[in-house]
Amino acid sequence: MTDDSGIAEIDKTVALARIAQARYEEMGSQALFDKACQAVAWALMEPERNQTLAEMAVAETGLGRVEDKVRKNHNKTLGLMRDLKHVTSFGHVGDDPKTGLSTYLRPKGVIAAIVPSTNPLATPTNNIINALKTGNAIIIAPSPKGVKPALALLRHIHKALAALGLPDNLVQMSPAPPSKPKTQRLMQSADLVVVTGSQSNVRAGYSSGTPALGVGAGNVVTIIDETADIDDAAAKIAASKIFDNATSCSSENAVIAVDSVYDEVVAALGRHGGYLLDKAGADKLQSIHWHDGKMTTTLLAQDIETVLEAMGLTATAPDGTSFLVAPQEHISADIPMTGEKMARFLALYRASDFEDAKAKAVAIQTIQGAGHSLGLHSTDDSRAHALAMEARTCRVIVNQAHCFANGGFFNNGMPFSLSMGCGSWGGNSIDENLNWTHFVNHVKIVRVIPERKPELDEIFSDYWAEFGK
Repeated sequence: MTDDSGIAEIDKTVALARIAQARYEEMGSQALFDKACQAVAWALMEPERNQTLAEMAVAETGLGRVEDKVRKNHNKTLGLMRDLKHVTSFGHVGDDPKTGLSTYLRPKGVIAAIVPSTNPLATPTNNIINALKTGNAIIIAPSPKGVKPALALLRHIHKALAALGLPDNLVQMSPAPPSKPKTQRLMQSADLVVVTGSQSNVRAGYSSGTPALGVGAGNVVTIIDETADIDDAAAKIAASKIFDNATSCSSENAVIAVDSVYDEVVAALGRHGGYLLDKAGADKLQSIHWHDGKMTTTLLAQDIETVLEAMGLTATAPDGTSFLVAPQEHISADIPMTGEKMARFLALYRASDFEDAKAKAVAIQTIQGAGHSLGLHSTDDSRAHALAMEARTCRVIVNQAHCFANGGFFNNGMPFSLSMGCGSWGGNSIDENLNWTHFVNHVKIVRVIPERKPELDEIFSDYWAEFGK
């Protein structure tokens, strides 16, 4: 297939999406949109389908663990549906007599969603639900290894939508096989681009000429201070680190422990499956996972048995080992361990006190992960405030398992999402979790109201009193 024929396929796909979207909006009612969301959610969440699709996703991508993907597909979709249940996302949503403004919500149109191989089911489902909740059509563009599970997912979705009288073309996939020219054409032709995944794809989205929502690079750093419940912190870090073999951008990549509790942290991590390496082991781990500064696939999102075998630790690692801990002294762009791992190990740093820990966390995320998120295990809430005001991060996750909490969970107030905006620090147009509000246009009716024009002294009197006119 030539690139020209691929472009023609994309043009046809987008044209069909526009027809379907126009009809969907014309039929539009919140009740219909909500039923469409329920249909899509259950297409993935139904237990037998969820299991089968998760097995296919791991088999095709070679990334993650089936049982964790089943949990992720269920919880992320259930949480999103909880968030959306009572939301009015279409049509007239309010009047303000004081300002004379009335607000209406309208769809963006056709959404192009670029999705990663790490989450080939949960991420597109999240995007599809947000798009349909707000009256849009959507075209997903999976990674090459994500094509088969995406096609299987869409078959279930199309069957469920057909029962509502909705056409297949409302939810489509970029024609296989994927290619950069096809993806580029899709992004140029859509009304909104949503990109989750590699930073090269995010940059391509921003340069496509279409309004784009992209996410920044993850590289979560978590601080444990002297006030923390150390065992609880270690248990949560371990659960987060190993979930789905660390495919999540919100999985801890570095832990910084203050000196007074460093040994206690090491012991607690050990009790929860963390095997502490010596310097030689840490150096070997780095040499396996990165070649010439580039991440290899040897350990990427692999089971711990694969990691231990590659490290030559199968016979010597303690029973119950579930991740590796690599002590580090130096932070540098030239040291791969400073960056994101996406594997079952984390870097461990020692800090003299909280101020030193904060400085180290900022230094790490200045190299990679700015804007994404930081973790803090502490009972001193002032330290969360200090991180919020001094670190370049959009989320400070306190006393929680980071990969579960960061994208929203049932015990915190964050919206459920698999795409985390990182603000200007991460080179993104949004600084919050991607959610339905990013999929709508706001329309205002503007009316005349009584004029309120202030006198000059109403605005400047305090300034004049201090500095003069």
